[in-house]
Amino acid sequence: MTERTAVVLFTRDLRVHDHPALAAAASAFDRVVPLYVLDPTLQKLSPNRTRFLHQSLAELREALRRRGGDLVVRRGDPVTETVKLARKVGAEGVGLSADVTRYAHRRERRLRAECERHRMFLRLFPGLTIVEPGALRPAGGDHYRVFSPYFRAWQGVELRAELAAPKRIRLPDGVDPGRLPEPPKGDSPDAAEGGESAAQRRLKAWLPTLDRYDDIHDDMAGDDTSRLSPYLRWGCVSPLAVANRAGDRDGPFVRQLCWRDFYHQVVAGFPDLTTTAYRRGAREDWRDDPHALAAWTEGRTGMPIVDAGMRQLRAEGWMHNRARLITAGYLTKHLGLDWRPGLEVFFRWLLDGDRVNNSGNWQWVAGTGNDSRPYRGFNPVRQAERYDPDGAYVRRWVPELESVAGKAVHQPWRLPDETRRTLDYPPPLDVPGADPVWMR
Repeated sequence: MTERTAVVLFTRDLRVHDHPALAAAASAFDRVVPLYVLDPTLQKLSPNRTRFLHQSLAELREALRRRGGDLVVRRGDPVTETVKLARKVGAEGVGLSADVTRYAHRRERRLRAECERHRMFLRLFPGLTIVEPGALRPAGGDHYRVFSPYFRAWQGVELRAELAAPKRIRLPDGVDPGRLPEPPKGDSPDAAEGGESAAQRRLKAWLPTLDRYDDIHDDMAGDDTSRLSPYLRWGCVSPLAVANRAGDRDGPFVRQLCWRDFYHQVVAGFPDLTTTAYRRGAREDWRDDPHALAAWTEGRTGMPIVDAGMRQLRAEGWMHNRARLITAGYLTKHLGLDWRPGLEVFFRWLLDGDRVNNSGNWQWVAGTGNDSRPYRGFNPVRQAERYDPDGAYVRRWVPELESVAGKAVHQPWRLPDETRRTLDYPPPLDVPGADPVWMR
């Protein structure tokens, strides 16, 4: 009796638990080839994300080896390498997780055409989101444009069953698994470690605080957010599994997971979200000010809460969500600079750098995206005094101001002249035409 073989192509789903494509292949086929292709087109990642990716791949390989298999690694065009390997092992077809980006759709079309040409099947599986991007559609439209009605519809969806990791994976004989590259150093000295076990440890350690999430998630100094975003971005943990552990689908944390699904269905309907304003009639009169952009990027704007956020980004490859709102709002609504360079700066440093969610969030803050109140702004001083009331977050990341006690640290320009002169900290940026009400 001929043994049946399938290839599972990993992309943004670097785990063995609740992996529908892997679970289906292990159940239906005698031999399974888990494959990751190091794609030169996507290998222009930042050092931070390259390090996280390579750590995650190394752990995925170990998890597969404990189950009798291995992670087969190839370099090159993912379609060419996948079909080449599938033909070599006599696979009936290929399975992979469905994705929504323009690049993913192009890869899928090419892979489907090649599989058909060689009489193999291509099957797509869920797994990158909790609810699939095409599962919910409003009356008269292809996707939801506003979050609140999407969330109400999302709450009523019956979710698929969470899947256990396969107990056994068997490779065909004679397959060269290939070598994984050594993880590079990365640019952020305090960046989180990649991999499924790191994700599980983080989730387990954070869950006891879940019942207080609504009270603590905006405490910038307390740093009590889940920090799961890099692991969700790379699929080291299943978003469905995280939602199941959180439990309450009406709760504030699960609502944040729903935002992630929301932007996936937005990109499925509007693939140009990374480069083009989503909202019709959105402003395009952005200022061109390289000096201000550089000061913002380097955390030397003279606005302490903004500089603290940008310095945390560089040190950790991560930033508190409230700081992301404040820093992005400062760039777009106060400095009047285009959101797209800001997106690229975040993408350069963030471990969770993701074209889908980063683009959606930047456009929301800039007033060009899905915000139903596009002209809202974030007063950085008020935000700082509310979410970092005694200035501990600012002093942690802006040591030039550590001698300034209490909330005075948020407005150093108001300090007495003799005190200001002792601080090695710049004055706020002078923005032509701006009306900085917080400085009056």
